[in-house]
Amino acid sequence: MKIEHIALWTRDIEKMKTFYEKYFNVKSTELYVNPKTKFCSYFLIFESGSRLELTSKPFLSDRSVDTAGYTHLAISVGAKADVDTFIKTILSAGYPLLNGPRTTGDGYYEAVIQDPEGNLIEITTD
Repeated sequence: MKIEHIALWTRDIEKMKTFYEKYFNVKSTELYVNPKTKFCSYFLIFESGSRLELTSKPFLSDRSVDTAGYTHLAISVGAKADVDTFIKTILSAGYPLLNGPRTTGDGYYEAVIQDPEGNLIEITTD
């Protein structure tokens, strides 16, 4: 078994698509739109084959912080030097660094950033 894809609700699906294409080198499918429900989505495909689905619809409700459920998405960018380089790129673009880069107690070398809508992303080594 494997995880087929992860999905994120988004308020600005185009902005989010552009962010992941620019910084994570994903390829996007065409926009899917359900005309009846106004639901729309893109599948973003990573070089490894992993997929992230960006979804949107009118009238999304706000989500509380630190509740049960989704906490973060971890994306491996290669070696320690690749994590450091990636973080410099993200910082120079004005995105926040929340933590790291550091080696965690369980041995990961990682840094934590936010995407344009505040979703947490761990940038880690292979």
